[in-house]
Amino acid sequence: MIALGCDHGGYDLMQEVIAYLEEKKVPYKNFGTDSKASCDYPVFGKNVAMAVANKECEFGILICGTGIGISMAANKVAGVRAALCHDCFSAEATRQHNNANVLCMGGRVVGPGLALKIVEIFLNTEFSNDDRHIRRISMLEN
Repeated sequence: MIALGCDHGGYDLMQEVIAYLEEKKVPYKNFGTDSKASCDYPVFGKNVAMAVANKECEFGILICGTGIGISMAANKVAGVRAALCHDCFSAEATRQHNNANVLCMGGRVVGPGLALKIVEIFLNTEFSNDDRHIRRISMLEN
């Protein structure tokens, strides 16, 4: 199950992500927002992060205008490793090396074609389980 959340700046791109997940038959839970009306990204970042931290959802995808604010909000939740990715290499590397569990993107930064490729890579890349990466992740959490 994928937890989804966005603010008004990420609304259009989130609709693209939802269509992609539905096409691929990937289950998701949408934590909002449900319109382009101005809203506060920390609310949605926290709600998605909490769903991932408490294991209600395996991964999260968050989108705001730049991806920066919503990633900051998500990373305030213990156990969440939210990564801002605007390219395919970062999406792959953050899963392999950081075992990131929340993908963040900027709806005003990345177009839908690239964003969907980033989502695909993020959701389908496994953590390497290398000792050095496990050690470093542990350092983040303690």
